[in-house]
Amino acid sequence: MQFIKSDINIDFLGKQKIGLFVSLALIIAGLVSLIVHRGPNYGIDFAGGTLVQVKFTQAVDVGDIRNGLNDLGLKDASVQGFGHAADNEYLIRTSNSGALEDNLESAIIDGIRKGTTLTPDVRRVEMVGPQVGDDLKKKALLAIFYSLLFITIYISGRFEQKWTIAAITAGSLMTAVYFLSVFNVSMPFLIAAALAVSLALFWTLKLQYAIGAIVALIHDVFITVGIFSLLDLDFSLPIIAALLTIIGYSLNDTIIVFDRIRENIKGTDDKAAMPGLFNKSINETLSRTILTSLTTLIVLLALFFLGGEIIHNFALAMIIGVVIGTFSSIFVATPIVLAAQTKG
Repeated sequence: MQFIKSDINIDFLGKQKIGLFVSLALIIAGLVSLIVHRGPNYGIDFAGGTLVQVKFTQAVDVGDIRNGLNDLGLKDASVQGFGHAADNEYLIRTSNSGALEDNLESAIIDGIRKGTTLTPDVRRVEMVGPQVGDDLKKKALLAIFYSLLFITIYISGRFEQKWTIAAITAGSLMTAVYFLSVFNVSMPFLIAAALAVSLALFWTLKLQYAIGAIVALIHDVFITVGIFSLLDLDFSLPIIAALLTIIGYSLNDTIIVFDRIRENIKGTDDKAAMPGLFNKSINETLSRTILTSLTTLIVLLALFFLGGEIIHNFALAMIIGVVIGTFSSIFVATPIVLAAQTKG
């Protein structure tokens, strides 16, 4: 299906400064938000504690719910509405429920009944210990990092036939990160340092397509996390699943563009002609890129609006990722490969 005319010639690379400005604005806004909030707003999965979802048959005052919980000794509990206001559902989060673990559900029902004179229907109860939450955070970061390095091997092998050097480099970095993590080194700091070293090595070893893809994927993940921080949304295990899915989707779109670039520049050594050939490659794949993104977004929008509150944040993360991933394939990955091809 030819969605866009074959002779279209949009000067994407001529507008890369606009793309850079948009990326920097989103990255800086997300970074400031993460600094202010001292990291993402971790959900129960990562922060540990207890989450209880309750439903009432009529509207209740949040203050009355808190008063009932205070009488139980849960003074740190937070209460917020869940779903639509007409649903009369609330989420209760607390990190201090140790004394009530054996009969938590019945104790909360009794406490809320005293505070509101209504008996709530407990829809779900989730409990995660602090040590488990910390382990999950480390494993989530490692999953993202390892996935990026395995992608490096694939990209370098497919586009540059550098399977061995990419595998040795990625394997060494994975091993170093694994052993350093055993010595209780801060995992966020360790992953950030490892990614910086990875990018420096890829540039030195001239893994041009790999570095373009990896920078674009880091860009996509960081902006998605930053937007979640700006919106103060929970960062939980389903969001990690969404981030890994975003990495796969964005990579697929990037590979389509890279494949056409490789075909168009084959046998060309004229660096002055490179920008035109790269731009041509983007335009030739534009129809496929837009159709893929639009059809994916239709499904994600249906999930976002009709899938219910449980899947709401997952769908939002995917929507952000698809939009940013399509953007980065054109305005991040491609300009980086062009810079690597024409350097020197």
